[in-house]
Amino acid sequence: MAKRIRAEVRNAVHRRIRRKVRGTTERPRLAVYRSLNHIYAQVIDDEKAQTLAAASTTEKALAAKTGGNIDAAKLVGKTIAERALAAGVERVVFDRGGYLYHGRVRALTDAARAAGLNKDEIVEAVAADAEAAPPEESGASEAEAKPKRSKKAKEAKERPEPRIRWDRHCRP
Repeated sequence: MAKRIRAEVRNAVHRRIRRKVRGTTERPRLAVYRSLNHIYAQVIDDEKAQTLAAASTTEKALAAKTGGNIDAAKLVGKTIAERALAAGVERVVFDRGGYLYHGRVRALTDAARAAGLNKDEIVEAVAADAEAAPPEESGASEAEAKPKRSKKAKEAKERPEPRIRWDRHCRP
């Protein structure tokens, strides 16, 4: 079995993503790079090969105690959204850079959406969450609506009837 180096695998995944994800003038690409100690984000117009906005934890204004945590990623996401909106960009295509959409990468994009980037995605996400979540009811009404069961009834419900398996050796 060939030895796989994590950085090479991430770069291969990033190249595969970049074949599909292109930033345009109307909807540039929000690219994320995550190192062990810092996180970087850029809004890039691939048609003009131009960076429209950038933010990272290496900046003195955004420097936290450490740049390698979720709080720092949220701060960078909020800042990149503000800078992109100031540059006239309201919608972006997200490029996760070969990283899993989890942890710091997800925190950055969620903070950018909360700060105003891709407002239509926020509405869609809230609608999807509302459909998935059952309507909440108070605890008192649930107690009144459900009759109490005895212990034997609960045990009978948990234990299903034993199934008899009929095959060619055992006929009824």
